[in-house]
Amino acid sequence: MMAVELRTTAGSSSRLAFLIDKANRAIRTIAQPSLVQLVARLALAVPFWRSGVLKWDGFLQLSDTAVTLFTDEFMLHLPGGPYPFPAPQVFAFLSGSAEIILPILLVLGLASRFAALGLLLMTVVVQLTVPDGWPIHLTWAAMALAIMAWGPGRFSLDWLVGQAGRRRTNL
Repeated sequence: MMAVELRTTAGSSSRLAFLIDKANRAIRTIAQPSLVQLVARLALAVPFWRSGVLKWDGFLQLSDTAVTLFTDEFMLHLPGGPYPFPAPQVFAFLSGSAEIILPILLVLGLASRFAALGLLLMTVVVQLTVPDGWPIHLTWAAMALAIMAWGPGRFSLDWLVGQAGRRRTNL
């Protein structure tokens, strides 16, 4: 009787392991690395792009609201602070420019690791400005770090440039 129970338990365990393995393979088929990398690039680009668009009134024409935010509203929450931003017009211009240029680079997958690094640094500054926003800032940082670590994937100009470079060196 005991041997029959052991065989039944062992048979159930191997069947369960087989089903888990089959489910894992199905999940890996759906979540291809290049697709995940593309989604991470797009997901990181969107909030910065949306913020950047609001900072401009036209081509290289910074909105008054953007300058006012950096002059009167935004503060750096550092020990002994909060402190106002130094050179608020410069910070408004730099952040507005980065929030347009870096997301475009990410969407195209061009200089992706550098664009992700730039957005990671911006995320640190945003965290110092809005400390209560850490849950979303942590998500942005995780996406930026993932792009920096694993690159933009096959659906990117970086990948195409790399392929062209490899072909050229093989000639």
